[in-house]
Amino acid sequence: MRLWSYQLIPVLPNKMLVSQWRECIAIKRQWEKGTLKHRLVSYVMDYNKAPFYQYVAEVRAEMYKRNIKYNDKYFQEIIKFTFNDLYNILDMPYYPEHNDRYLKQCYYNLQEKYDRGIITEEEWQEIEIYFKEEVE
Repeated sequence: MRLWSYQLIPVLPNKMLVSQWRECIAIKRQWEKGTLKHRLVSYVMDYNKAPFYQYVAEVRAEMYKRNIKYNDKYFQEIIKFTFNDLYNILDMPYYPEHNDRYLKQCYYNLQEKYDRGIITEEEWQEIEIYFKEEVE
């Protein structure tokens, strides 16, 4: 499980974006049940639910932009789950963990996926261009 850096959402390959959508749903379900124990994402429980909503909304918006089909029922569930904390979005729209260091970690993780043939040359080029513009 992983929440990619929010800055990379616009360039995640379609398959990875869909996987991120599924991960968000899984995180919500486990958080709700109190069974979210995965070390890479359990930090979300250290905060109110507003940044989680913001993150999921960005993933959903990117899927919509790319005409990737998704079941909006799951987004409605996330709205209900996060509703009481939504007034906090302006206070903390993103997780502090999603800093420059984390962006680089995600970038290198994606680079490894490219090196192993999981990401195509075209997808990697788009990520590289975007990453250089974001960081520099």
